[in-house]
Amino acid sequence: MSERRSISSGSVFEERIGYARAVVDGDRVHVSGTTGYDYATMSIADDVVAQCAQAIRNVEAALAEAGCTLADVVRVRYLLPDRADFEPCWPTLRAAFGEVRPAATMLVCGLAEPAMRFEIEVDARRR
Repeated sequence: MSERRSISSGSVFEERIGYARAVVDGDRVHVSGTTGYDYATMSIADDVVAQCAQAIRNVEAALAEAGCTLADVVRVRYLLPDRADFEPCWPTLRAAFGEVRPAATMLVCGLAEPAMRFEIEVDARRR
């Protein structure tokens, strides 16, 4: 039987809504939609690029707890309320995933709070 465990970031949203930051299921790691909140301070920057960078740090922390790195990401989904905010994030995203080249999708949609300008969801495979 494969291992299944939940990983928490300590975000208040996980407790309030009832989800995990990530779920490890065997060799698969599924990271929930992750925004640019700094979970230590529960604050979020106004700048979309700063939110993108913080969201990636948050994803990296969840992956590390699962025994993975960004190099193990096979699928990424970007969610932004404003499509014009996506291109300014490209250099940050390329720095994180340029060598990995996971399958990727960008969606324009509303996020849970108006302050949220960037969200990322990833799937990884533990090796």
